[in-house]
Amino acid sequence: VFVHGGYWMGLDNSYWSHLAGGAVARGYAVAMPSYTLCPEVRIGEIVTEIGAAIGKAAELVEGPIMLTGHSAGGHLVSRMISHTTPLSPALRARLRNVVSISGVHDLRPIMNTGMNVTLHIDEAEALRESPALLRPIDGARITCWVGGGERAEFLRQNALLANIWTGLGATTASVVEPDRHHFNVIDGLADPEHPLTSALLG
Repeated sequence: VFVHGGYWMGLDNSYWSHLAGGAVARGYAVAMPSYTLCPEVRIGEIVTEIGAAIGKAAELVEGPIMLTGHSAGGHLVSRMISHTTPLSPALRARLRNVVSISGVHDLRPIMNTGMNVTLHIDEAEALRESPALLRPIDGARITCWVGGGERAEFLRQNALLANIWTGLGATTASVVEPDRHHFNVIDGLADPEHPLTSALLG
């Protein structure tokens, strides 16, 4: 399952279908859910929507489930393995790997940006919806992947979740891919032999 970015307030799944290429070439089915955007809903409601979408996909296809997402999508897939996940115990048991690509794992800094005019994140929501401020579920496995050419805040957010969750019992990895920026760091998903695809499919 690939969850798109756009800071919870832009884009939809139609922009990203080519990124299914790597997993499809290796024999996997791929789902790319869209979701209702802010300010029509709050981030917590998007978390619930993504959980429901994963549940629907799981009804259609048997076997292990791998989750990945980019930027805001990285936040959303990380939330799926936080202790307040909307996923059922049966779904959690099927999760093999999660890869958060340039994920936003701590929402608090966004409160001080112009984006918050649309997102309306307050302290309570930041504490409730930031994976870095939540415990991982038992058995959580996550790779935090970021481009070496990204802004310092994305590099910080990437290292942050891997470091915190390692201390809380999750199996974590942190990867900084050289010569990649925020908008091409996801391109590896289109290639069945790329290390990013391999990290996802395990």
